[in-house]
Amino acid sequence: MTVVHGDPRARWREEPGRIFTDAAAYADFDTWHEIAAGLREATPVLEVALPGRERFLALTRHADVMEVERNPDAFTNAEASVLIRQRAAADAPPPAVTTLINMDGEDHRLHRGLINDWFKPASIRRLTDQVESLARRAVDEMAATGGECDFAVEVAMNFPLRVILSILGLPESDYPRMLRLTQELFGTEDPDFAREGSARIDPDAPDGLDAAALEVIMDFLGYFAELTASRRSSPTDDLASMVANATIGGRPLEDLETFGYYLIVATAGHDTTSSAIAGGMLALLEHPEQLAALKADPTLMANAADEIVRWVSPVKHFMRTAHAPWELSGTTIEPGDWVLLSYQSANRDAAVFSDPFRFDVRRADAGQSLGFGFGRHYCLGAHLAKLEIRALFKELVARVDDIELAGEPRLMQATLVSGPKNLPVRFTMR
Repeated sequence: MTVVHGDPRARWREEPGRIFTDAAAYADFDTWHEIAAGLREATPVLEVALPGRERFLALTRHADVMEVERNPDAFTNAEASVLIRQRAAADAPPPAVTTLINMDGEDHRLHRGLINDWFKPASIRRLTDQVESLARRAVDEMAATGGECDFAVEVAMNFPLRVILSILGLPESDYPRMLRLTQELFGTEDPDFAREGSARIDPDAPDGLDAAALEVIMDFLGYFAELTASRRSSPTDDLASMVANATIGGRPLEDLETFGYYLIVATAGHDTTSSAIAGGMLALLEHPEQLAALKADPTLMANAADEIVRWVSPVKHFMRTAHAPWELSGTTIEPGDWVLLSYQSANRDAAVFSDPFRFDVRRADAGQSLGFGFGRHYCLGAHLAKLEIRALFKELVARVDDIELAGEPRLMQATLVSGPKNLPVRFTMR
């Protein structure tokens, strides 16, 4: 896989911390993992101090990431849960919009509890028929292309968004708008997805990403403000109505609180899954014996979904702030330290995964993946995402005779959520 703009590999090898901060590094799959493997061996807790950025410590080993995930009171989210250039000052006003990934303790428990039942395994099982029907539609549309398509754009982006819009109860006429907004929000670092007219982001310039993302969030806010008003005046039985009319401690949610729920469900519920599906397809194409194994034994599909999430790691990192001294891999984390949990690196740790650079749908340890996090902040939509992955590939392997790459895949340049943005394929259907 090649880098789209230039070849900064020498710079990443010289300053390995840049693989976490440079969006282009995540679009160079092989080089990223080569450097991360060296870090896991030699410097598993890496101090990253780069011009224009706040210092942070990057954790690359599975055990260290798990240790932090198991201790959410000692390592909190609220200060800054994703990698930005600078954390806000301690006396800065709180952000106007807060999602579950920025909450800790009792606040997190109460807010997660509002929608947790919608995403429990029993609730997700009730969606099986609906999700499988949408998977059939996705493969029908793929077949209608006549034997060649961009799988990332025409299948992997469409299918998960239709699923999440149906759960929220949004009309399909809103699909193009939601697709554009989710791509712009998670793709602000990628020139193919950045909003037209926005200033090009300089990876060494402070605050560029925040300004670009804020522009998109304001558009989301306008859309969901209208949705909240509509569901409060005319509630239905969908998730949007439940959020719009929810209460905490007897008080109704404020509009900005409802927006936090919509934002996390509509965006993370779509973009992470589409990245996993596109990345899973690429892995199967690059390992045709694994695709053959799925065709021969569809009962492998559940394990294959875990392996796809491990392999792709669509969510690349989250950040935590330390509140107590803590030793990890021989390094003492001090209170106030900002810590990056590298899920993509942890999911290639040979201390946990046998032959970690082998993609294997029969992998016995695939369930150890940290692709959905762990513990209190385990991904709310993990069960839905795995259902979608299983449903789409079950339908696909049953109906496709042959499939191969029809061009060069391209990966998204993004530090938070990424996967293939273009995956040209050529195929024949049964």
